[in-house]
Amino acid sequence: MTCVPASVAHRQALENKGGHMARSSRGSRARGSGRLIRFVLSFTTVLGTLAAVGLATASVTSAAAAPITIAMVCSCTGEAAPEYQGVQGIFQARIDLQNAAGGVNGHKIVGIVADDQTSPSVAPTAIQSALSKGAIGLVSVSALFFTGAKFPNQAGVPVTGSSQDGPEWGQQPYTNMFAADTGSIDPKYPVNTNLGQFLVSHGGNNVASYGYGISPSSSRSAIGTGLSVIHAGGKQGVLDTSVPFGSVAYGPEALTAKAAHVNAVYAGMDDNSNFALATALKQAGVDLKAVVFPTGYEPSAIHSTAWKYLQGMYFDSEFRPFSLPNAGTEQMQAALEKYDHFTKSQFPTIEQYEAWLGADLMIKGLQLAGKSPTSSSVIKALRGITSYNGDGLLPNPINFTTIFGHDLPKSCGWFLQAKENGFVPVSSQPTCGTDLPGTSTASAS
Repeated sequence: MTCVPASVAHRQALENKGGHMARSSRGSRARGSGRLIRFVLSFTTVLGTLAAVGLATASVTSAAAAPITIAMVCSCTGEAAPEYQGVQGIFQARIDLQNAAGGVNGHKIVGIVADDQTSPSVAPTAIQSALSKGAIGLVSVSALFFTGAKFPNQAGVPVTGSSQDGPEWGQQPYTNMFAADTGSIDPKYPVNTNLGQFLVSHGGNNVASYGYGISPSSSRSAIGTGLSVIHAGGKQGVLDTSVPFGSVAYGPEALTAKAAHVNAVYAGMDDNSNFALATALKQAGVDLKAVVFPTGYEPSAIHSTAWKYLQGMYFDSEFRPFSLPNAGTEQMQAALEKYDHFTKSQFPTIEQYEAWLGADLMIKGLQLAGKSPTSSSVIKALRGITSYNGDGLLPNPINFTTIFGHDLPKSCGWFLQAKENGFVPVSSQPTCGTDLPGTSTASAS
């Protein structure tokens, strides 16, 4: 796998752009299925004018079954690097699995990686660099893909992957984009019932919700969670959408939550902030009945110093956990052990699931596009898929012929509770919610 380099950018430049990476939780999240607020940049970020680069649509037409190149664009270094750790190996493992089975219609797949370095100024260049290397399709596992989404769109190149970064996954003219996790998104970011129902049903009827002030998607999810809880019969005790990015000091916030008698918490921030908040709340003696974090379901959390404070709290995953095995998880686990040196007890992070499914969906498009696929034929093939669930890794099948521009009828996923020895699924079946008609949190962007 070849890595496409890009220039270094600094955190201050990112903050000056007014963006930040965040993902919102299923039930309140900005893209309908609603999940993990982890490093999503505001699509309204004002970027400098970029010179357009003429890009020819990639094609593979050789009768000799020439190799096919696909590229993953990731936030592999920079601010978001801890959240995206290991995605390169997962992407390549899915390619290796396919190549071991003979490739696609006789074509070997070659994977390259373009690192956007979590920089709004670097990301468009990284995307163009991947296209210039002949990639027939792109896989986005990036907080910043929206900054350069116009380039594959103008070139007629398909994009699969994670819809975490912005509304282009459901906006015209970006019909070349296929979210492997949610199918598409509703750009209005409506309030979803799922998270409110879960919190209230677990005793959390007075919620404190938190989001980063610099991240519209983070603040959106905090607002949406409160509205979801209210819809479920609870109330909003605390709403704080002005948390400084990366904050790990929550003494005053914990005291405010205690004074408001909150018994439920949602925080759409990254692991460091969420775990620090959990620690402060526990140390302040806040009587919590239900806490949901949309980040943190990953092996590293179990070994973190905050683990003892996370006991009893819930974590959200829209992908089937390895602890609930089916054919899809077993295939993925076996491939990761063989090609990416996973241990038998190791499970993927959310971003690693995204890398696998993004590559998997692109491969499905290539398979359906015929013996001599082109970018345009892959787009046509992907748009014709009526039922995709990542071999059982997703809770709902996606119909790409109808999904563009709105959310799935039900947003579903699994809640897992932190126990002493690891994460335990609340149920073997996913929990689901629906969008509330007429609601929107897009105004928070």
